[in-house]
Amino acid sequence: MTKAEREYLSRVADLGCILCKHLGYEGTPAEIHHIRTGTGAGRRASHYDTLPLCPEHHRGQTGLHGLGTKGFAKKYQLTELDLLAQVKDLLHV
Repeated sequence: MTKAEREYLSRVADLGCILCKHLGYEGTPAEIHHIRTGTGAGRRASHYDTLPLCPEHHRGQTGLHGLGTKGFAKKYQLTELDLLAQVKDLLHV
């Protein structure tokens, strides 16, 4: 990982959980989720295609890994790409 990638991931994590923010809960601590949309099985997306998600929305039963990408999109009416667009907008990239 390059220095620029580390700095970018730090900025992403500092946003807090993007889904919590979307739902009206500000400041929830986040971990990094590499989006799966557009990647092959077992392959991680670019470090620039990442989402800040709290542990529940990342790994929990109501999160991306718990529900899967289709179940997550159905539950929240948002895809990984929708959330990625919000992240990019907040970071002005």
